Amino acid sequence: MKAIIADKEGKLHLENVNVPAIKQDELLIKIVASGFNPIDYQMLENELERKLMHSPILGREFSGIVVEVGEKVKDFKVGDAVFSSSGSMGSNGTYAEYIAVQEAVVVHKPTFLSFEQAAGIPSVGLTALQSFSRMKLQNTDSVLITGAAGGVGAMLIKILLANKFSNFIVTAGNEESIQALIEIGVKHNQIVNYKTDDVETFALAKNNQQKFDFVVDLVGNEIGETAARLLKTNGTFLDVTALYTKDLREILFNKGAVIMNISNYAYSADKNYGYYKNGLLELVRLIENELVTPPNIEIMGQLNTETVIKAHERLRLNKTKGKKLIMQVNTI
Repeated sequence: MKAIIADKEGKLHLENVNVPAIKQDELLIKIVASGFNPIDYQMLENELERKLMHSPILGREFSGIVVEVGEKVKDFKVGDAVFSSSGSMGSNGTYAEYIAVQEAVVVHKPTFLSFEQAAGIPSVGLTALQSFSRMKLQNTDSVLITGAAGGVGAMLIKILLANKFSNFIVTAGNEESIQALIEIGVKHNQIVNYKTDDVETFALAKNNQQKFDFVVDLVGNEIGETAARLLKTNGTFLDVTALYTKDLREILFNKGAVIMNISNYAYSADKNYGYYKNGLLELVRLIENELVTPPNIEIMGQLNTETVIKAHERLRLNKTKGKKLIMQVNTI
C-alpha cells in the first residue's frame, strides 16, 4: 500500500509498504478519507508529542470500508462503511491506504455523513466532548476559549450551545474565523479579535470586568499566558495543546489554578476503548438529532506529500478559517 512516511529528520516521503495483517479482534479497513490535526505536525517538531508516535505513518482519524475481519469480530462485516479515532491504537497512522484497528474503537458510518465529514469528527469531537464533560459547568460559570474557530473550538461551542450554555467569550484572529464562529451561533459581542484588540482588556469588558471560572486554551504558548492571566484565582485551566511556557506555568501556579489536561491518548494508554466508541456514538446522536452540525470540511488533496505539507502549514499558522482539513485517500 502507499503511505506517507516520516523519517527521523521529520521529512515526509510517499512510499510503498506492506498492507498490515489483522489480529483476531481487528478489522482491515480501506481508508477513504483521513483528517489532519495539529498533533500531526507537532509530532514532527515537539519532543513531547513525538513520544506518542507508534508508527512513522502519521494520522489519527479516518473513515473507510471494511475489507477484512478477524475471527473474533462480532459487529462488522466486509463492505461496512466505518469511521474511527484510531490514535495510536491502529497498526499505523491514517496517511495510508489501509489500516488494521481493533473493532472496539470503530463505529458504523451513518448514511447522513459523507466519508469526508465522518473522517473530520473523531479527534475534534472527542476532545470537545471530553472538555465539556469534565468541566461540569454551572449556569453561573464563565468560560474563555482561545483559538475558538479551530476544529475543537467550533465543536465545543456547538456542544455548549446544544446544552443551553452561552456564557462564554472566544478569541479569533481574522474575519473568516469570526464569520465562521457567527455562523455556528456565536454573537458578535462574544468575540475578541486578538489581532486588533487587546485581549485582556476586551475579554474582561465582555465578561462584566470579571475574570473567568474556566479557560479552554486551544493555542498555547504566549496566547496561553494571556488566557491564564484572565483566569480567576482557583479557576480551572483546560490545557488542550501541551504547548506551554515557563511563564504560563508560573501564572497558573500563582493563581492556585486547577490544570485540567485534555488528552484522548490517556484512554488508549489505559486500554479504555469504550471511551472512543461511546464518544463517537454520542457525537453521531447529537448530529442525527440536529443538536450539533458536523465540522465544515475542506479537502486538501489526495494521498501525497504535497497535500500533507500544505495541510500541516495551514494548521501551524492557524489558518484553517473554521474548516476541518481532510485528505482523500482512496476512491470508493
